Amino acid sequence: MAEAGIPKPRTAGHGRAVAKAITWRILGTLDTFLWSWLVTHHPMAAGAIASLETFTKIVLFYVHERIWRLFKWAPDSHARSIVKAVTWRLVGSTDTFLLSLLVTGNAVYAISIASIEAVTKIVLYYLHERVWRLISWGRLEMSEEKLRAS
Repeated sequence: MAEAGIPKPRTAGHGRAVAKAITWRILGTLDTFLWSWLVTHHPMAAGAIASLETFTKIVLFYVHERIWRLFKWAPDSHARSIVKAVTWRLVGSTDTFLLSLLVTGNAVYAISIASIEAVTKIVLYYLHERVWRLISWGRLEMSEEKLRAS
């Protein structure tokens, strides 16, 4: 039983994970478009990369959120947000590299875009994660039975 003044552990519902995926994808798509355009100097290629990422990354982000839901480690901590940012970036950079290579046919462009984003998106993801920690919508308090089982 949770004591007075001590918050109950929480988990996220599916709706919250979907909303986080959509808001992150908006930020991520803008970042991808900008860097792809700056690297390739071709707005059409940048648009193609960013558009493809809209689909692949929403699915990948949702799966990433659902996997992280399984880990009960420090749900509101800065350390968790940083580790989630890094693990997501590994997945995201691989996807960005592959899509950039597919669209441009140029490995140098693909490496450049994915490398730049490895830095900018870790910072953006961390900030996104911290903002979502302030939003209570979609959080579910864990029952006593689930607490004992975990």
